[in-house]
Amino acid sequence: MLELVDIHKSYEGAQLLNGISLSIGDTEIICLLGASGSGKSTLLQIIAGLEMPESGQVLWEGKDLALIPAHLRNFGLMFQDYALFPFLNVAENVAFGLKMQDLPQADIEVRIAEILKQVDLQGFAKRKVTELSGGEQQRVALARVLAPRPRLLMFDEPLGALDRSLREDLQAELRRILRINRVPVIYVTHDQEEAFALADRILLLHEGQIKRAGSPEELWREPGSAWAARFLGLGNILSGQTLADGRVQTSIGSFRPSDCQHNHHLDETVDILIRPELEPGSDGENHLEGLVKDVHFFKNGYRVTLVSDLYFFLPDAPKIGEMLSLNISYRSVQCLG
Repeated sequence: MLELVDIHKSYEGAQLLNGISLSIGDTEIICLLGASGSGKSTLLQIIAGLEMPESGQVLWEGKDLALIPAHLRNFGLMFQDYALFPFLNVAENVAFGLKMQDLPQADIEVRIAEILKQVDLQGFAKRKVTELSGGEQQRVALARVLAPRPRLLMFDEPLGALDRSLREDLQAELRRILRINRVPVIYVTHDQEEAFALADRILLLHEGQIKRAGSPEELWREPGSAWAARFLGLGNILSGQTLADGRVQTSIGSFRPSDCQHNHHLDETVDILIRPELEPGSDGENHLEGLVKDVHFFKNGYRVTLVSDLYFFLPDAPKIGEMLSLNISYRSVQCLG
């Protein structure tokens, strides 16, 4: 099992990683999710042994890897650009790591056939990688990483170079392949949908620290902060002051959050999240009015934006300039602390 203990790293005088600690289970898929520059890729390179932390430890089954060079850690790392060898065919690319293990040629050929079948590239062994599509090249790169049977897999934005439709098609396929291999996986991405589709557990990285960790469902239900809710695109974030009756007074009205577990003082400034997927309230517990600024079709309904810049998903399209009146269930309003 991999464990990181209090990892610190700076770049050009700025703190890039500031006390990162985490552990990963035997077959767990974790996603490091954060904006560009949050330190995700640097953390992967430290785990792989390509960079050294300024302080902290990288442990595997309790043993410090500080003196173990990258090529002896038996960790697989796949990058966004695939880094395939253009002068080698598919089989030769996949065989690269196997030859580094000094395996007999017969064993190498068996493993190549096995792994190409796993990534659905049977019959591609002799093809030139330069003749393949982006999705096929991605599968070759994945096969090359998997072939030596690494004890840990790491992915740095592996689908980032693909167009959206192909990326979505490969997400489910990638999770299936990772499940078959039953090794721990660390997956770096800035794409929230990708993280939610692939991960058992998501770690939100911001300003060099893990700000929130949990399953996709846990993060969706309880983002924990205004920053996390905003980054995950969960809805409308408003600031306001707490009232004596538990409501929060904002610039556009007062709202009652659902089941707030914080011990707030009167007039304390707090953030609330109003989910755009409205659950209608029948008793006017959270009433909102606003002029419609924009309407556009979105999936099975309409995304409606008010002049206050709040947005909601509605089944029917109002007219731009219309005064919209909404009764919002308290279950659609959440206190973020």
